[in-house]
Amino acid sequence: MAPATPFSSAEIAEKARRDLLLLLEGIRGKKNLVLEKALAGPLNLLVKFSTLQEYGVDKPFFLENDNVDASQRNVVFLVRGEKARTVVRVAEQIKRIRRESEIEHEFSIFWVPRRTLVSDQLLEEAGVLGEASVSEWPLYFVPLADDVLSLELEDTVSDLYLRKDPTSVYLAAKALMLQQRKYGLFPRIVGKGDNAKRLADLLIKMRSEVTAGEAPSTTGPSFLGLAPSTTVDNLIIIDREVDFPTALLTQLTYEGLIDEVFNISANQTEVDSSVIGGAAPQPGQTGSASTSMKRKIIIDPKDSLYSDLGDANFAIVGSLLNQVARRLQSSTERNSLAAKTTAELRDFVARLPGYQAEQASLKLHTSLAEEILKTTRTDTFTRSLEVQQNLTSGADPSTQHDLITELIDRGTPLSTILRLLCLESTTNAGIRAKDLDAFKRAILSAYGPQHLLTLQSLEAMSLLTPRGGATLAGGTGSAVKPGSVSNYTPLRKTLRLWDDGVNEADPNDISYTFSGYAPLSVRLVQSIISKTALANTIKPLPASAGAAPHASNPLAAGTRLWDDAAKYIRGATFSETQTGDVDARALKARQVLRGSGERSGTTMVFFLGGVTRAEIAALRWVGRQIGGGRVVIAATNVITGDGLVGAAVEKGRFGASSG
Repeated sequence: MAPATPFSSAEIAEKARRDLLLLLEGIRGKKNLVLEKALAGPLNLLVKFSTLQEYGVDKPFFLENDNVDASQRNVVFLVRGEKARTVVRVAEQIKRIRRESEIEHEFSIFWVPRRTLVSDQLLEEAGVLGEASVSEWPLYFVPLADDVLSLELEDTVSDLYLRKDPTSVYLAAKALMLQQRKYGLFPRIVGKGDNAKRLADLLIKMRSEVTAGEAPSTTGPSFLGLAPSTTVDNLIIIDREVDFPTALLTQLTYEGLIDEVFNISANQTEVDSSVIGGAAPQPGQTGSASTSMKRKIIIDPKDSLYSDLGDANFAIVGSLLNQVARRLQSSTERNSLAAKTTAELRDFVARLPGYQAEQASLKLHTSLAEEILKTTRTDTFTRSLEVQQNLTSGADPSTQHDLITELIDRGTPLSTILRLLCLESTTNAGIRAKDLDAFKRAILSAYGPQHLLTLQSLEAMSLLTPRGGATLAGGTGSAVKPGSVSNYTPLRKTLRLWDDGVNEADPNDISYTFSGYAPLSVRLVQSIISKTALANTIKPLPASAGAAPHASNPLAAGTRLWDDAAKYIRGATFSETQTGDVDARALKARQVLRGSGERSGTTMVFFLGGVTRAEIAALRWVGRQIGGGRVVIAATNVITGDGLVGAAVEKGRFGASSG
């Protein structure tokens, strides 16, 4: 029978930490560590640098800087091996060190999360494979919080939707298989989207391959012959392209706005020292020099103050900070202390470190909130938000075009303009060809001709398309294939995607995360694990007619909510049941004993293509509503709208021709 082990993200982190330290321990003596920049954040979350020093790490270097020196005989590369350019860069640096150094070095390469045949071939072609000891650090999920796991694959959007590279699908399947090894089979795998279907099929294929490759055991069943997990009830897989609009919107939770304004990476962000009160300028140092410095800030999900602020709508963050400030002030006032007894003073002194930590956290988040407020009060932000709210509430998109054109004329950042245009396109099955052509000409004129490539990439990603299916280069267009676009007109009613009566201070629905808009992705999750509550949100039961207080809502029957919504949403719909070696009657008996399943166990929601922090907040809200249940959010990465459209933005510039 599958182990009844509570789901623990701390165990995932501890195993990753232990695996890395064992690899480092296997290399005797001091060593220089060459690290890919994208791995710096995850590594910092898992292992302190002081611990790395205890295991012989002398100096850290970034692979991208190509500046590792020959100060140590041992040189260790810790990099992802999925990209050919990264492998080539490792080979070039090994050859450079070998050429420039007078001592004989020993090279070790730790591929993350796996060693591939392609990486071996590239190293062999470069003539360095025989000179390096090659291992792998199987780092898949990185816990960002107790209920949030990320593969930290920052190129997932461009790989999956622009280059059609399925590597992230494979890595996601490997990561999820590791969870099945520990907790047993996911009893039910359900999801939406073409890539999500590929992931589910790959999971089942991997299970079959492992089962076929296992030797017969006389000591008991294999791990894949276990009963379905008693810990995890459902695995819900959401393909990002099923719900691009949610990722394109400006997040309005506190954590979401920190990500929008400052950019959070692996629970860290860089903030100008002037924002959070950096060190005083040194004698002779100008103010501009001192204030231009950046400081890394840890966004700690275990911080008690932040745990209250992070998922709240930004509109109420100010009042929450004021409440904490008043409480701390009353606890530490001189008059209050004078009135305490000796025992109370002793208790106060014991709690003093906690008060000091809370005061430091209060100062940090007050400074961050004030800086965010400067952004949210700008005319560009408010006008952009106005367009977003109008589009998501179902207004005629053509009424927003003058405002978007005005924003272009004002020199608004390109990413903001692209987010608005892509939002209109993805919520309205494209933009009228005539209007889209006008916007393209305006973009090329205002931001440069190189963005012709940007527009082509956005179309390839199905983010910015003409209505009816005409290509970027022109053409007559064709009828839209069923299932290739989402129809938001019926979805707004079927799933109540817009809430005019949103309550931001005391939320009664997930729509508080966007001040009115309920994320489609989270509504789909609700239709599976919180059917009754969602049904009552969409169509409340009449209070009259003597209805019983716990009368069932007909919308919550079976899979009606899921089925009604899925037919209007692009991509494949699937539901797979995994029974393992359990007899069907025994499985049914277990389900009866556990109850309806809507209020028990853990549901894992996996976002293939990235999840936003506002969606994480919404899912946490859903998890709190299902008594006795828990929602664990997993994803390939955490994204923002800028990151989504940024995958398509052309970074180069066309050179000017000489006259």
